[in-house]
Amino acid sequence: MIRRRSLLAAAGGTFLGSALATGTAHADATIAVNPSTTYGTWEGWGTSLAWWANVFGARDDFADLFFTTKSVTYNGRSLPGLGMNIARYNLGACSWNSVGGETMVKSPNIPAFKQIEGFWQDWNNEDPTSSAWKWSADANQRAMLVKATQRGAITELFANSPMWWMCSNHNPSGAADGGNNLQTWNYRQHASHLAATALYARNNWGVNFATVDPFNEPASTWWTATGTQEGCHMDPAVQAAVLPYMRSELDKRGLTGIRIAASDETNYDTARSTWASFNSSTKSLVSQVNVHGYQGSGGRRDLLYTDVVTTSRKKLWNSETGDSDGTGLTMASNLCYDFRWLHPTAWCYWQVMDPSAGWAMIAYDANTLQPTTVQTKHYVMAQFSRHIRPGMTILDTGVSYAVAAYGATSRRLVIVAVNTSTSAQTLTFDLSRFSTVTGGSGGLVPRWNTVTTGGGDLYTPRSDIRLNGKSVSVPFAAKSVQTLHIDGVTL
Repeated sequence: MIRRRSLLAAAGGTFLGSALATGTAHADATIAVNPSTTYGTWEGWGTSLAWWANVFGARDDFADLFFTTKSVTYNGRSLPGLGMNIARYNLGACSWNSVGGETMVKSPNIPAFKQIEGFWQDWNNEDPTSSAWKWSADANQRAMLVKATQRGAITELFANSPMWWMCSNHNPSGAADGGNNLQTWNYRQHASHLAATALYARNNWGVNFATVDPFNEPASTWWTATGTQEGCHMDPAVQAAVLPYMRSELDKRGLTGIRIAASDETNYDTARSTWASFNSSTKSLVSQVNVHGYQGSGGRRDLLYTDVVTTSRKKLWNSETGDSDGTGLTMASNLCYDFRWLHPTAWCYWQVMDPSAGWAMIAYDANTLQPTTVQTKHYVMAQFSRHIRPGMTILDTGVSYAVAAYGATSRRLVIVAVNTSTSAQTLTFDLSRFSTVTGGSGGLVPRWNTVTTGGGDLYTPRSDIRLNGKSVSVPFAAKSVQTLHIDGVTL
């Protein structure tokens, strides 16, 4: 999340070492796509809704731009819809009422658009039909949640912080010292708020949450009373105490089909540590391990994959990541590292719209709350999300700068590759391990190209490359991202 700009480099830790020497390409290279090694069925691409949807949730054009593959006109320009199909709804922790003379304590540094209003506003009554609950709250973010659902998105419910009155200091930005801030007597109540929201969403909004995650970067200690957003530290022991309540609160409402995701730790190594701390009973409550990608190119993605997928047989999502590089090149590079070593089956960007231009696909002004500039990052995201689609099988490429996905019904192989070098290069894709490779008419391989340095292609389609038998060679400009469609492919 946004506060981490200064932490990205420091959090990197040790990289994967010599085993990853096949990383970034800096010269002409040949990449052999291996259909015999696969990494699951792709579930999709997504974004968290708060805080951008708290500002722009009523806008259909942004709903179309982010949650469909339509071409959408914005400020006189036609932009490619990103085709995201995962919407993560942030259950708020704020309210401005008084309960028994007590009120929320507000951080002096949190802006209004990052204060998300929660629904359970009076602890004296747990009945969600009572006046203690305000279901008209958070109208804008809810509106975008519904729009995303109507456009086919699957949804996840998560909480940055418990409601303010569940916090020891009544401050939903964190404890003074960054320590545990969820009152022990409110462990169940935190789960109850989430479960009641999931039930109300199903019955009243037409939203069926697939997963619920009661935490957000809970082991991190930067959640303080002077923070710039909602957040709450919960160490792994607290998490383990909350998770059984989460399951029981869902089940007693008949929401047995909603799976629990956890723990949305800030980076790969912290996720491993938290997961390792859970005993088998706690792990059995978690169907999906969510991790955030804020170690950038660092961290042991490979070991997290082994711990979670190979050993524990759980789903693994990169449920949030972001960076301050508006060109999108850093995002593309780290995304390729995820495909190579983490092997998630879904990938979510934190904020598709943000006041900090570098973090955004489309920036907006924090003071006027008006949308502004489209970043090159938007076009880079399109190179991945419009082409690697749900239901495709992720294949091994053997390198950390190219991704391959196969659609059995369409018999289409999609390859996305990144040249992070400051010089041009030619990449040749060896497809000899496939049974048949025909391409389009005359062996045509359609491609899309984005040059991240400015003044060049921005998700520009090209039809000028053809197969040479079972291989295809593609010129890459410096710091560019390309997507290839190779049709007529059978395994």
